[in-house]
Amino acid sequence: MAVYVDPPLWPAHGTHFSHLISDTSLAELQAFAAGAGITERAFDGDHYDVAQSRYAALVAAGAVPVEGRILVRKLIDSGLRIPARRRGTSLKLPLLHRWNEVLPGHDALFLDLLDRWGEEHRKYHGRTHLLAVLEALDLLTEPERPPRTVLLAAWFHDAVYRGIAGEDEEASARLAEDRLRHAGLPDSEADEVGRLVRMTAEHRPDLGDHAAALLSDADLSVLGGNPEAYGRYLSAVREDFAHIGDDDFAAGRAAVVRQLLELEPLFHTSRGRELWLAAARRNLQCELG
Repeated sequence: MAVYVDPPLWPAHGTHFSHLISDTSLAELQAFAAGAGITERAFDGDHYDVAQSRYAALVAAGAVPVEGRILVRKLIDSGLRIPARRRGTSLKLPLLHRWNEVLPGHDALFLDLLDRWGEEHRKYHGRTHLLAVLEALDLLTEPERPPRTVLLAAWFHDAVYRGIAGEDEEASARLAEDRLRHAGLPDSEADEVGRLVRMTAEHRPDLGDHAAALLSDADLSVLGGNPEAYGRYLSAVREDFAHIGDDDFAAGRAAVVRQLLELEPLFHTSRGRELWLAAARRNLQCELG
């Protein structure tokens, strides 16, 4: 039983933040935070975000200092971690940290993308989906980091979302090419990001196209969740298309599910198949049934 804190490395609001967790219970974590004078506003479901100025005092109060990766592992092992798709709608801090790892110094572009992913009409295709795709890429490539073009394609793949298949991906790809060139990326890199974004319209990467395989598998990883998570995914997708009547939605969704079941392979990396294939086929078949 312990409370852990990682180094203050996550930039926001003119300072840096640490994460404070318990490996046992939220009650223990909240009691420790209250005793340390941390406000409830800092609580984010399974951890507290605490400013750099509080770090030394937290350690002095008994929080165990650990590296960020160890803290995440302890939170996962505790069973207390909230998956990305169940977190709050803001997610600004974890997304900012990830953005700064891939394209630091371009805050205006980050804020534009954050606003796009947070549009009111998005329910499934929102910030939780973006973070889930980025986390899935981590799983697919660990212990290495995903290629920068793949990460940027994840950031842009639903940057334009109006619920029009094909058109959304094309508009997102053009947005990526334009904004990344403006940010100073070489044409070849901007074009590659655009190509990867367009691939997500059908999720049919060519054989040997490892970058496209990574993005496709990460984007479809939601299909391989447990039944509860898959149920939340279906509910969110239905909300995305709330303007469509039940009968028309059911027919359209059934066509999408059949198309997914016909994809061979559904997941293009060996790691993706290991992680998600069996559950994805089971979920899709149950939904269609």
